[in-house]
Amino acid sequence: MPARSYSLKEIREKGQPPGLKERRNEEHWAGRLYARSVSPYLTWLLLRLGLSPNQMTYLMIACGIGAGVAFASGTGIVSAVVGVVLVQLYLVLDCSDGEAARVTGRTSVTGVFLDRLGHYFSEVAILVGLGFRAQAQVGGVFSQGGWVTLGVAAALGAALIKAETDNVVVARAKAGLPADPAGGDRALRPTSTWLALARQAASLLKFHRIIGAVELSLLILVAAILDRVFGLPDMRDFGWSSFGRTPEPIAMPEAYSSTLGIGFDATLWSVTRGLTVAVFAVAVVQTLLHFVSIVASRRLK
Repeated sequence: MPARSYSLKEIREKGQPPGLKERRNEEHWAGRLYARSVSPYLTWLLLRLGLSPNQMTYLMIACGIGAGVAFASGTGIVSAVVGVVLVQLYLVLDCSDGEAARVTGRTSVTGVFLDRLGHYFSEVAILVGLGFRAQAQVGGVFSQGGWVTLGVAAALGAALIKAETDNVVVARAKAGLPADPAGGDRALRPTSTWLALARQAASLLKFHRIIGAVELSLLILVAAILDRVFGLPDMRDFGWSSFGRTPEPIAMPEAYSSTLGIGFDATLWSVTRGLTVAVFAVAVVQTLLHFVSIVASRRLK
């Protein structure tokens, strides 16, 4: 099918219909803030190049997984910046594929499936990448792979949270019910007053965002900068700053060791490692809270 030229005006009008940015639980804050302003330009370019909406989704998935690989490939600032850039491109492509589908009339169930699966792959890759990043830092009781295990466990939690949400639709479909429960937003609220208040408090704190791709990527970059400020040496940053050579062990500065070292087999609690523990804890708690919130609400009725 030959590529057709679409104007930016067409893409904005058809690809971003009224109410798109206000979709509850669907539109990311970064999409409303800036990604939706940038995405029509990328959509226009990719359509000019002849890419289909599904191909844009594949490109989005590649950027998300690539970000995870970038974060895993080192402990320095450069690898963190590359990861952040890839996540931002992932975010814009997540807008572009839907815009392209709407403006070309090529919406499909396959496209929805790929888009949902792409979010699974990308968030899992970034969380696992964080685990490898923490593992690569010098020293610690988790020297045999414990930090990677935390990253993988956090990734499993993030995937389960998405699976819990998606399986509400699956369960309703198997029961012969419409995808969306009657009552709109009220159906999302737990029937218990205490659970409803707890859900509202968690929503206001927004601590669950720490395991989201955009937020986590920025936190990884901040952690890398702070680790550099605190003087944590990069044990390895292969793939970016030391590609092609074997990194040598770096002596730990005495001041740093005495300040941030903890007596558990001289475990060094860098900011990156603290972030890894935090995302693991949030993933575990959020998985349980999300499950309780669904079961205690009217979404399955």
